[in-house]
Amino acid sequence: MQGGDVFHTLLSILCDCIEGFPDPRKGKNRRYSMHDIVLSAFSVFFSQSPSFLSYQRSMQRNKGLNNGRTLFGIDTIPTDAQIRNVLDGVNYRQLDAVFMGVMSLLRENKDLESYRVLDKQLLVCMDGTEFFTSNALSCPLCSTRTRSDGTINHYHSALTPAIVQPGNSRVIPLPPEIISPQDGHDKQDCENTAAKRWISRWGSLCNTLGVTILGDDLYSKLPVCRAMQKAGLQFILVCKPTSHPWLADWIRLCDAKKDLHERRTVLWNGRRHLTHITRWINGVPLTGDADTLQLNWAELLVLDEKGQEISHNSWVTTHPLSDANVEAIIEAGRCRWKIENEHNNTLKTKGYHLEHNFGHGAKELSNLLVTLNLVAFLFHTVLELYDARYRLLRHTLVRRDTFFNDIRALTRYICFDSWQAMLQFMLRGLELEDPGG
Repeated sequence: MQGGDVFHTLLSILCDCIEGFPDPRKGKNRRYSMHDIVLSAFSVFFSQSPSFLSYQRSMQRNKGLNNGRTLFGIDTIPTDAQIRNVLDGVNYRQLDAVFMGVMSLLRENKDLESYRVLDKQLLVCMDGTEFFTSNALSCPLCSTRTRSDGTINHYHSALTPAIVQPGNSRVIPLPPEIISPQDGHDKQDCENTAAKRWISRWGSLCNTLGVTILGDDLYSKLPVCRAMQKAGLQFILVCKPTSHPWLADWIRLCDAKKDLHERRTVLWNGRRHLTHITRWINGVPLTGDADTLQLNWAELLVLDEKGQEISHNSWVTTHPLSDANVEAIIEAGRCRWKIENEHNNTLKTKGYHLEHNFGHGAKELSNLLVTLNLVAFLFHTVLELYDARYRLLRHTLVRRDTFFNDIRALTRYICFDSWQAMLQFMLRGLELEDPGG
């Protein structure tokens, strides 16, 4: 599949999804189509330019054309207020079809196969992140917390799963699950409850794909583990002794000669020799409950050359552990931190402005906009997989912000006939040989 075809295919997936969007407007007040409204909002996130639409309106006035139309297919650019008003009535789950469409594309082209580890498993890392907080603005879908000074803080957060792989900085975002008040529930929503909802919605698909869930210590609680097990999913979850004291005591009191396996290896990390002490046990009870789950436990202790502890981590997993696979299981478990570094941190600090208030709204707006931001991140990931021109530019410019600073500047002053025309312009400016689409 060629690069230009990929960009067109991705936009087509989004446009097909928009066709199914409900239009919350009533009467004849429909000057702008849902197509133009959604694509206009998306263009801001894809270009990583909060001012993209204002630049294109100016370009349209001065030149009679604009990049909103040529790059994204926007017929008429709505006002910012119109975008916010209309999208405030659209639920973020309307965008689920975009994620599923991209997943189908990756499956058809067998690109998910390169992400498989641990006997053909895909690693899906789950983690929550905040994307809005205010002491003044709020909506019915806000969560709340009371500060030490008594002020009430309103915030939005979401579970943002992604496919990850050890040694691969490219993560593939999956549909989010917004953490917000739920109808019929008195308790405030939380990450664990959102995780169970996500598993209920997507567990069947994950089971078909062959997924192992990764998560931090928050997820290694009996209810979440049961939900994963019920969905037929494997998992590797951080399991701290401090939050699982019963399990920690069980391991401390077990028959070390009979049950506890241990391996010591000395590794050179390029600067010094580190001692890795790996321990594991199969068939440990997660809790002291009579009907608890029997899982497998692994631990990695890293010591420096003086025997001082550098790091200490432990996990529970459904994967049977052995001398042959325990290091691969631990490597996969440590991959959990990629969701913070290559995913959430990228969204917050590398140009996607995840925590920027693009519009809070009174209903659904904040949640829909953050999901469009995730869709933009997903599209860029797929373009780097398939589009040779895009990939060469990203690798040549190295820093993500340099690449998008160039795109922001170029689209402010020049109207390009197409996405590929812009990439070719950038290649010529950098005196790089055009690798084709």
